[in-house]
Amino acid sequence: MKIVVAGAGKVGEVICRELCFEDHEITLIELSEKRLDNMIGMYDITGVHGSGALVDVQREAEVPQCDIFIAVTPDDETNLIAAITAKSIGARYVIARVRSPEYSRQMSFLRETFGISVMINPELEAAREVMRGMRFPEALSVESFAGGLVNIVEYVLPEGSELAGLKLYEVGRKHGDVLICMIIRDDDIIIPHGTTTLEVGDHLFVTGSDSEILRFMSNGHSRNRRIKSALVIGGGRITRYLLPRLERYHIRSKVIEMNEDIAEQLAADFPRVEVVLNDGTSQSVLHEENAEHYDAVIAVTGVDEENILINLYAAHVGVRKTVTKVNRTDLLTVLKDTGLKSILTPYRIIANQIVRLVRSMANSEGSNIEAFYSLADGKVEILQFRVAEGNLVSDIPLIDLDTKQGLLIACIIRGEEIIYPRGDTCIQLGDEIVIVTIHTRFDDVNDILANGRATR
Repeated sequence: MKIVVAGAGKVGEVICRELCFEDHEITLIELSEKRLDNMIGMYDITGVHGSGALVDVQREAEVPQCDIFIAVTPDDETNLIAAITAKSIGARYVIARVRSPEYSRQMSFLRETFGISVMINPELEAAREVMRGMRFPEALSVESFAGGLVNIVEYVLPEGSELAGLKLYEVGRKHGDVLICMIIRDDDIIIPHGTTTLEVGDHLFVTGSDSEILRFMSNGHSRNRRIKSALVIGGGRITRYLLPRLERYHIRSKVIEMNEDIAEQLAADFPRVEVVLNDGTSQSVLHEENAEHYDAVIAVTGVDEENILINLYAAHVGVRKTVTKVNRTDLLTVLKDTGLKSILTPYRIIANQIVRLVRSMANSEGSNIEAFYSLADGKVEILQFRVAEGNLVSDIPLIDLDTKQGLLIACIIRGEEIIYPRGDTCIQLGDEIVIVTIHTRFDDVNDILANGRATR
Protein backbone atom coordinates (compact mmCIF):
# COMPACT_ATOMS: atom_id res chain seq x y z
CA MET A 1 0.00 0.00 0.00
CA LYS A 2 1.04 3.59 -0.61
CA ILE A 3 0.97 5.52 2.66
CA VAL A 4 1.72 9.21 3.25
CA VAL A 5 2.47 10.39 6.80
CA ALA A 6 2.44 14.11 7.66
CA GLY A 7 4.48 14.80 10.80
CA ALA A 8 7.74 13.24 11.98
CA GLY A 9 7.20 13.48 15.73
CA LYS A 10 7.04 10.53 18.12
CA VAL A 11 3.85 9.11 16.61
CA GLY A 12 5.04 9.63 13.04
CA GLU A 13 8.33 7.91 13.79
CA VAL A 14 6.67 4.84 15.31
CA ILE A 15 4.30 4.59 12.34
CA CYS A 16 7.17 4.81 9.84
CA ARG A 17 9.28 2.32 11.80
CA GLU A 18 6.49 -0.24 12.13
CA LEU A 19 5.11 0.01 8.60
CA CYS A 20 8.26 0.36 6.50
CA PHE A 21 9.13 -3.29 7.26
CA GLU A 22 5.78 -4.51 5.93
CA ASP A 23 6.28 -3.90 2.21
CA HIS A 24 4.38 -0.61 2.24
CA GLU A 25 5.56 2.42 0.26
CA ILE A 26 5.94 5.18 2.88
CA THR A 27 6.32 8.90 2.12
CA LEU A 28 6.91 11.30 5.02
CA ILE A 29 6.02 15.01 4.91
CA GLU A 30 7.86 17.13 7.50
CA LEU A 31 8.55 20.85 8.03
CA SER A 32 11.93 20.29 9.68
CA GLU A 33 14.44 19.41 7.00
CA LYS A 34 16.90 18.06 9.58
CA ARG A 35 14.29 15.81 11.15
CA LEU A 36 13.17 14.62 7.71
CA ASP A 37 16.73 13.73 6.68
CA ASN A 38 17.25 11.81 9.94
CA MET A 39 14.10 9.77 9.38
CA ILE A 40 14.98 9.00 5.76
CA GLY A 41 18.41 7.86 6.95
CA MET A 42 16.94 5.54 9.61
CA TYR A 43 14.06 3.95 7.69
CA ASP A 44 13.28 2.76 4.18
CA ILE A 45 11.04 5.71 3.32
CA THR A 46 10.98 8.72 1.01
CA GLY A 47 10.33 12.27 2.12
CA VAL A 48 8.97 15.64 1.07
CA HIS A 49 9.99 18.84 2.88
CA GLY A 50 7.12 21.20 3.68
CA SER A 51 3.78 21.56 5.45
CA GLY A 52 1.39 18.63 5.21
CA ALA A 53 -1.53 21.07 5.03
CA LEU A 54 -0.44 22.55 1.66
CA VAL A 55 -1.94 21.07 -1.46
CA ASP A 56 1.25 21.57 -3.53
CA VAL A 57 3.29 19.67 -0.95
CA GLN A 58 0.68 16.90 -0.88
CA ARG A 59 0.75 16.61 -4.66
CA GLU A 60 4.54 16.35 -4.57
CA ALA A 61 4.14 13.52 -2.05
CA GLU A 62 1.65 11.85 -4.43
CA VAL A 63 -1.22 12.04 -1.95
CA PRO A 64 -3.84 11.81 -4.77
CA GLN A 65 -2.52 8.31 -5.52
CA CYS A 66 -2.13 7.12 -1.92
CA ASP A 67 -4.19 4.50 -0.15
CA ILE A 68 -3.84 6.04 3.32
CA PHE A 69 -3.00 9.57 4.44
CA ILE A 70 -2.08 9.99 8.13
CA ALA A 71 -1.86 13.49 9.68
CA VAL A 72 0.02 13.42 13.01
CA THR A 73 1.70 16.83 13.26
CA PRO A 74 1.67 18.53 16.71
CA ASP A 75 -1.07 20.98 15.62
CA ASP A 76 -4.78 20.02 15.47
CA GLU A 77 -5.69 22.62 12.84
CA THR A 78 -2.84 21.52 10.58
CA ASN A 79 -3.94 17.91 10.89
CA LEU A 80 -7.57 18.74 10.11
CA ILE A 81 -6.69 20.92 7.10
CA ALA A 82 -4.21 18.32 5.88
CA ALA A 83 -6.79 15.52 6.21
CA ILE A 84 -9.54 17.51 4.47
CA THR A 85 -7.14 18.49 1.68
CA ALA A 86 -5.90 14.92 1.24
CA LYS A 87 -9.43 13.55 1.00
CA SER A 88 -10.48 16.23 -1.50
CA ILE A 89 -7.57 15.51 -3.87
CA GLY A 90 -8.04 11.75 -3.90
CA ALA A 91 -6.59 9.94 -0.85
CA ARG A 92 -8.70 6.84 -0.30
CA TYR A 93 -8.49 6.69 3.51
CA VAL A 94 -7.63 9.55 5.85
CA ILE A 95 -6.60 9.48 9.53
CA ALA A 96 -6.09 12.59 11.67
CA ARG A 97 -4.79 13.02 15.20
CA VAL A 98 -6.89 15.64 17.02
CA ARG A 99 -6.18 16.52 20.66
CA SER A 100 -8.51 19.43 21.46
CA PRO A 101 -11.57 18.55 23.59
CA GLU A 102 -13.57 21.07 21.56
CA TYR A 103 -12.83 19.27 18.30
CA SER A 104 -13.35 15.90 19.93
CA ARG A 105 -16.92 16.81 20.79
CA GLN A 106 -17.73 17.18 17.10
CA MET A 107 -15.76 14.26 15.69
CA SER A 108 -18.85 12.74 14.08
CA PHE A 109 -19.70 16.01 12.33
CA LEU A 110 -16.13 16.43 11.03
CA ARG A 111 -15.98 12.85 9.80
CA GLU A 112 -19.33 13.02 8.00
CA THR A 113 -18.90 16.52 6.58
CA PHE A 114 -15.29 16.37 5.40
CA GLY A 115 -14.81 12.66 4.79
CA ILE A 116 -12.13 12.11 7.43
CA SER A 117 -12.12 8.35 7.92
CA VAL A 118 -10.77 8.21 11.48
CA MET A 119 -10.01 10.87 14.10
CA ILE A 120 -7.89 9.75 17.06
CA ASN A 121 -7.39 11.70 20.28
CA PRO A 122 -4.31 10.59 22.29
CA GLU A 123 -5.42 12.18 25.56
CA LEU A 124 -8.91 10.67 25.33
CA GLU A 125 -7.42 7.24 24.63
CA ALA A 126 -4.99 7.73 27.52
CA ALA A 127 -7.90 8.50 29.88
CA ARG A 128 -9.66 5.35 28.73
CA GLU A 129 -6.50 3.34 29.41
CA VAL A 130 -6.25 4.80 32.92
CA MET A 131 -9.82 3.70 33.61
CA ARG A 132 -9.10 0.17 32.41
CA GLY A 133 -6.28 0.10 34.95
CA MET A 134 -8.63 1.23 37.72
CA ARG A 135 -10.59 -2.00 37.28
CA PHE A 136 -7.46 -4.04 38.08
CA PRO A 137 -5.61 -2.15 40.84
CA GLU A 138 -2.55 -4.43 40.92
CA ALA A 139 -2.10 -4.41 37.14
CA LEU A 140 0.71 -2.65 35.30
CA SER A 141 -1.25 -2.51 32.05
CA VAL A 142 -4.56 -3.68 30.62
CA GLU A 143 -5.22 -4.34 26.95
CA SER A 144 -8.85 -4.80 25.89
CA PHE A 145 -10.25 -6.78 22.97
CA ALA A 146 -13.68 -7.64 21.58
CA GLY A 147 -15.19 -4.34 22.66
CA GLY A 148 -13.92 -4.72 26.21
CA LEU A 149 -15.21 -8.29 26.68
CA VAL A 150 -11.66 -9.68 26.87
CA ASN A 151 -8.81 -8.18 28.90
CA ILE A 152 -5.15 -9.15 28.97
CA VAL A 153 -3.64 -7.87 32.21
CA GLU A 154 0.05 -7.40 33.06
CA TYR A 155 0.87 -8.35 36.66
CA VAL A 156 4.19 -8.68 38.50
CA LEU A 157 4.46 -11.76 40.72
CA PRO A 158 5.33 -10.30 44.15
CA GLU A 159 7.64 -11.45 46.91
CA GLY A 160 5.95 -14.01 49.12
CA SER A 161 3.49 -15.18 46.47
CA GLU A 162 2.52 -18.81 46.96
CA LEU A 163 2.62 -19.17 43.17
CA ALA A 164 6.40 -18.64 43.01
CA GLY A 165 8.21 -21.87 42.23
CA LEU A 166 5.11 -23.60 40.86
CA LYS A 167 4.88 -24.96 37.34
CA LEU A 168 1.86 -23.77 35.39
CA TYR A 169 0.19 -27.16 35.48
CA GLU A 170 0.50 -27.04 39.30
CA VAL A 171 -1.15 -23.64 39.66
CA GLY A 172 -4.67 -24.91 39.07
CA ARG A 173 -7.97 -23.09 39.16
CA LYS A 174 -8.01 -22.55 42.93
CA HIS A 175 -5.76 -19.51 42.35
CA GLY A 176 -8.07 -18.10 39.68
CA ASP A 177 -9.26 -19.66 36.44
CA VAL A 178 -6.95 -17.68 34.15
CA LEU A 179 -4.68 -18.33 31.21
CA ILE A 180 -1.10 -17.03 31.45
CA CYS A 181 -0.38 -15.90 27.89
CA MET A 182 3.16 -14.58 28.25
CA ILE A 183 5.93 -14.05 30.78
CA ILE A 184 8.62 -11.36 30.64
CA ARG A 185 11.56 -12.30 32.87
CA ASP A 186 14.39 -9.78 32.87
CA ASP A 187 15.07 -9.44 29.12
CA ASP A 188 13.62 -12.83 28.20
CA ILE A 189 10.18 -13.25 26.66
CA ILE A 190 8.53 -16.60 27.36
CA ILE A 191 5.43 -17.98 25.69
CA PRO A 192 4.67 -20.46 28.47
CA HIS A 193 3.63 -24.12 28.51
CA GLY A 194 2.56 -26.43 31.28
CA THR A 195 6.05 -27.05 32.64
CA THR A 196 7.05 -23.37 32.78
CA THR A 197 7.98 -22.38 36.36
CA LEU A 198 6.81 -19.06 37.82
CA GLU A 199 9.37 -16.85 39.56
CA VAL A 200 9.13 -13.78 41.78
CA GLY A 201 9.40 -10.64 39.65
CA ASP A 202 7.94 -12.26 36.54
CA HIS A 203 5.74 -9.98 34.46
CA LEU A 204 2.73 -12.20 33.81
CA PHE A 205 0.20 -11.42 31.08
CA VAL A 206 -3.04 -13.15 32.08
CA THR A 207 -6.54 -13.35 30.66
CA GLY A 208 -9.85 -14.69 31.94
CA SER A 209 -13.03 -13.24 33.35
CA ASP A 210 -12.54 -10.02 35.33
CA SER A 211 -13.41 -11.72 38.62
CA GLU A 212 -10.98 -14.59 37.99
CA ILE A 213 -8.15 -12.21 37.04
CA LEU A 214 -8.73 -10.27 40.26
CA ARG A 215 -8.75 -13.52 42.26
CA PHE A 216 -5.49 -14.59 40.62
CA MET A 217 -3.82 -11.28 41.48
CA SER A 218 -4.94 -11.65 45.10
CA ASN A 219 -3.27 -15.09 45.33
CA GLY A 220 -6.52 -17.00 45.08
CA HIS A 221 -8.43 -15.05 47.74
CA SER A 222 -11.86 -13.70 46.89
CA ARG A 223 -11.37 -10.30 48.51
CA ASN A 224 -10.59 -7.51 46.05
CA ARG A 225 -10.70 -3.94 47.30
CA ARG A 226 -11.67 -1.68 44.42
CA ILE A 227 -10.26 1.79 43.83
CA LYS A 228 -12.46 4.32 45.64
CA SER A 229 -10.34 7.49 45.56
CA ALA A 230 -7.81 9.06 43.20
CA LEU A 231 -5.45 12.04 43.47
CA VAL A 232 -4.69 13.53 40.05
CA ILE A 233 -1.60 15.73 39.63
CA GLY A 234 -1.92 18.01 36.61
CA GLY A 235 -5.05 19.55 35.13
CA GLY A 236 -4.37 19.15 31.42
CA ARG A 237 -6.32 17.42 28.66
CA ILE A 238 -5.99 13.89 30.02
CA THR A 239 -7.45 15.07 33.34
CA ARG A 240 -10.40 16.72 31.56
CA TYR A 241 -11.25 13.44 29.86
CA LEU A 242 -10.53 11.42 33.01
CA LEU A 243 -12.61 13.25 35.63
CA PRO A 244 -16.10 12.41 34.25
CA ARG A 245 -15.04 8.77 33.92
CA LEU A 246 -13.82 8.63 37.51
CA GLU A 247 -17.12 10.13 38.61
CA ARG A 248 -19.06 7.58 36.56
CA TYR A 249 -17.29 4.77 38.44
CA HIS A 250 -17.95 6.50 41.81
CA ILE A 251 -14.25 7.16 42.40
CA ARG A 252 -13.77 10.24 44.60
CA SER A 253 -11.16 12.49 42.97
CA LYS A 254 -9.04 15.52 43.78
CA VAL A 255 -6.88 17.49 41.34
CA ILE A 256 -3.76 19.48 42.19
CA GLU A 257 -2.90 22.08 39.51
CA MET A 258 -0.40 24.93 39.79
CA ASN A 259 -1.76 27.10 36.97
CA GLU A 260 -4.47 29.37 38.39
CA ASP A 261 -6.46 29.76 35.17
CA ILE A 262 -6.51 26.01 34.55
CA ALA A 263 -7.44 25.27 38.17
CA GLU A 264 -10.31 27.78 38.15
CA GLN A 265 -11.67 26.41 34.88
CA LEU A 266 -11.51 22.84 36.15
CA ALA A 267 -13.32 23.82 39.35
CA ALA A 268 -16.04 25.53 37.30
CA ASP A 269 -16.45 22.64 34.86
CA PHE A 270 -16.34 19.88 37.50
CA PRO A 271 -18.10 21.26 40.60
CA ARG A 272 -18.12 17.88 42.39
CA VAL A 273 -14.32 17.55 42.13
CA GLU A 274 -12.02 19.21 44.68
CA VAL A 275 -9.43 21.27 42.80
CA VAL A 276 -6.37 22.52 44.72
CA LEU A 277 -4.22 25.37 43.40
CA ASN A 278 -0.71 24.28 44.36
CA ASP A 279 2.48 22.60 43.14
CA GLY A 280 1.69 18.90 43.06
CA THR A 281 5.34 18.04 42.43
CA SER A 282 6.25 19.15 45.99
CA GLN A 283 6.43 16.34 48.54
CA SER A 284 5.27 18.71 51.28
CA VAL A 285 2.17 19.59 49.23
CA LEU A 286 1.46 15.91 48.57
CA HIS A 287 1.77 15.27 52.29
CA GLU A 288 -0.54 18.19 53.12
CA GLU A 289 -3.12 16.85 50.69
CA ASN A 290 -2.90 13.37 52.30
CA ALA A 291 -1.65 11.61 49.18
CA GLU A 292 -0.92 8.48 51.23
CA HIS A 293 -4.63 8.10 52.01
CA TYR A 294 -5.68 7.81 48.36
CA ASP A 295 -6.08 4.47 46.61
CA ALA A 296 -4.50 5.85 43.43
CA VAL A 297 -2.19 8.70 42.43
CA ILE A 298 -2.30 9.67 38.75
CA ALA A 299 0.61 11.89 37.65
CA VAL A 300 -0.16 13.48 34.30
CA THR A 301 1.74 16.78 34.30
CA GLY A 302 3.54 17.88 31.15
CA VAL A 303 6.98 16.96 32.53
CA ASP A 304 7.98 13.28 32.56
CA GLU A 305 10.57 13.65 35.31
CA GLU A 306 8.06 15.35 37.62
CA ASN A 307 5.54 12.58 37.06
CA ILE A 308 8.16 9.99 37.95
CA LEU A 309 9.21 11.78 41.14
CA ILE A 310 5.58 12.28 42.22
CA ASN A 311 4.85 8.59 41.97
CA LEU A 312 8.12 7.45 43.48
CA TYR A 313 6.98 9.41 46.53
CA ALA A 314 3.45 7.98 46.27
CA ALA A 315 4.78 4.43 46.10
CA HIS A 316 7.11 5.15 49.04
CA VAL A 317 4.22 6.23 51.29
CA GLY A 318 2.19 3.18 50.35
CA VAL A 319 -0.24 4.33 47.67
CA ARG A 320 -1.75 1.19 46.21
CA LYS A 321 -2.01 2.25 42.55
CA THR A 322 0.17 4.73 40.65
CA VAL A 323 -0.23 5.86 37.05
CA THR A 324 2.71 7.76 35.53
CA LYS A 325 2.56 9.57 32.19
CA VAL A 326 5.89 9.29 30.36
CA ASN A 327 6.47 10.33 26.76
CA ARG A 328 10.26 10.19 26.48
CA THR A 329 11.35 6.82 25.16
CA ASP A 330 14.77 7.06 26.80
CA LEU A 331 13.09 7.06 30.22
CA LEU A 332 10.98 3.97 29.60
CA THR A 333 13.87 1.52 29.92
CA VAL A 334 15.03 3.16 33.17
CA LEU A 335 11.57 2.94 34.74
CA LYS A 336 11.37 -0.85 34.77
CA ASP A 337 13.71 -0.89 37.79
CA THR A 338 11.83 1.76 39.80
CA GLY A 339 8.86 -0.36 40.83
CA LEU A 340 6.37 2.14 39.41
CA LYS A 341 3.16 0.61 38.13
CA SER A 342 1.11 1.62 35.09
CA ILE A 343 3.28 3.71 32.79
CA LEU A 344 1.09 5.75 30.45
CA THR A 345 2.53 6.66 27.04
CA PRO A 346 -0.13 8.43 24.93
CA TYR A 347 1.82 8.57 21.66
CA ARG A 348 2.44 4.82 21.75
CA ILE A 349 -1.28 4.17 22.29
CA ILE A 350 -2.09 6.20 19.18
CA ALA A 351 0.71 4.71 17.08
CA ASN A 352 -0.51 1.19 17.90
CA GLN A 353 -4.06 2.14 16.92
CA ILE A 354 -2.94 3.54 13.57
CA VAL A 355 -0.72 0.53 12.80
CA ARG A 356 -3.70 -1.73 13.58
CA LEU A 357 -5.92 0.23 11.19
CA VAL A 358 -3.33 0.08 8.41
CA ARG A 359 -2.79 -3.64 8.84
CA SER A 360 -6.52 -4.28 8.78
CA MET A 361 -6.91 -2.26 5.57
CA ALA A 362 -3.93 -3.95 3.95
CA ASN A 363 -5.68 -7.29 4.35
CA SER A 364 -9.23 -6.37 3.44
CA GLU A 365 -10.10 -9.86 2.17
CA GLY A 366 -10.22 -13.02 4.27
CA SER A 367 -9.40 -13.18 7.98
CA ASN A 368 -8.08 -9.81 9.12
CA ILE A 369 -6.88 -7.93 12.14
CA GLU A 370 -9.57 -6.52 14.39
CA ALA A 371 -7.23 -5.29 17.14
CA PHE A 372 -3.48 -4.98 17.59
CA TYR A 373 -1.16 -4.16 20.48
CA SER A 374 2.61 -4.06 20.61
CA LEU A 375 4.42 -4.84 23.88
CA ALA A 376 7.98 -5.09 25.18
CA ASP A 377 9.39 -2.48 22.77
CA GLY A 378 7.76 -4.19 19.80
CA LYS A 379 9.09 -7.68 20.61
CA VAL A 380 5.62 -9.08 21.37
CA GLU A 381 2.34 -8.56 19.58
CA ILE A 382 -1.21 -9.29 20.71
CA LEU A 383 -3.65 -9.50 17.82
CA GLN A 384 -7.33 -10.19 17.35
CA PHE A 385 -8.27 -11.91 14.08
CA ARG A 386 -11.63 -12.52 12.47
CA VAL A 387 -11.84 -16.04 10.99
CA ALA A 388 -13.35 -15.78 7.52
CA GLU A 389 -13.78 -17.94 4.44
CA GLY A 390 -10.57 -19.43 3.07
CA ASN A 391 -8.91 -19.96 6.46
CA LEU A 392 -6.84 -23.06 7.18
CA VAL A 393 -7.41 -23.27 10.93
CA SER A 394 -11.10 -23.94 11.55
CA ASP A 395 -12.66 -27.24 12.63
CA ILE A 396 -9.32 -28.68 13.75
CA PRO A 397 -8.59 -29.36 17.47
CA LEU A 398 -5.95 -26.89 18.63
CA ILE A 399 -3.72 -29.74 19.77
CA ASP A 400 -3.57 -30.88 16.11
CA LEU A 401 -2.88 -27.42 14.65
CA ASP A 402 0.73 -27.05 13.50
CA THR A 403 1.22 -23.54 14.86
CA LYS A 404 4.46 -21.58 15.02
CA GLN A 405 6.65 -21.81 18.10
CA GLY A 406 6.47 -18.71 20.28
CA LEU A 407 2.72 -18.29 19.83
CA LEU A 408 -0.30 -18.85 22.07
CA ILE A 409 -4.02 -18.63 21.35
CA ALA A 410 -5.34 -16.69 24.35
CA CYS A 411 -9.07 -16.89 23.70
CA ILE A 412 -11.81 -17.37 21.15
CA ILE A 413 -14.79 -15.00 20.86
CA ARG A 414 -17.86 -16.78 19.48
CA GLY A 415 -20.79 -14.39 19.43
CA GLU A 416 -21.33 -13.36 23.06
CA GLU A 417 -19.35 -16.35 24.37
CA ILE A 418 -15.73 -16.07 25.46
CA ILE A 419 -13.85 -19.39 25.20
CA TYR A 420 -10.51 -19.93 26.91
CA PRO A 421 -9.32 -22.83 24.80
CA ARG A 422 -8.11 -26.31 25.70
CA GLY A 423 -6.35 -28.78 23.45
CA ASP A 424 -9.60 -30.22 22.11
CA THR A 425 -11.12 -26.79 21.32
CA CYS A 426 -11.80 -26.09 17.62
CA ILE A 427 -11.81 -22.68 15.96
CA GLN A 428 -14.94 -22.11 13.87
CA LEU A 429 -15.75 -19.94 10.87
CA GLY A 430 -16.90 -16.52 12.11
CA ASP A 431 -14.95 -16.73 15.37
CA GLU A 432 -12.59 -14.02 16.49
CA ILE A 433 -9.37 -15.24 18.09
CA VAL A 434 -6.82 -13.39 20.22
CA ILE A 435 -3.21 -14.51 19.93
CA VAL A 436 0.01 -13.55 21.72
CA THR A 437 3.19 -13.99 19.71
CA ILE A 438 6.87 -13.09 19.50
CA HIS A 439 6.54 -13.13 15.71
CA THR A 440 5.79 -9.97 13.77
CA ARG A 441 4.01 -8.98 10.58
CA PHE A 442 0.98 -11.20 11.05
CA ASP A 443 -1.77 -10.05 8.68
CA ASP A 444 -4.01 -13.09 8.47
CA VAL A 445 -5.15 -15.86 10.81
CA ASN A 446 -3.33 -18.39 8.61
CA ASP A 447 -0.05 -16.77 9.62
CA ILE A 448 -0.25 -18.60 12.97
CA LEU A 449 0.54 -21.86 11.15
CA ALA A 450 4.12 -23.12 10.94
CA ASN A 451 3.97 -22.82 7.13
CA GLY A 452 2.20 -19.43 7.25
CA ARG A 453 3.46 -16.29 5.56
CA ALA A 454 4.72 -14.24 8.51
CA THR A 455 8.33 -14.43 9.63
CA ARG A 456 9.98 -13.69 12.93
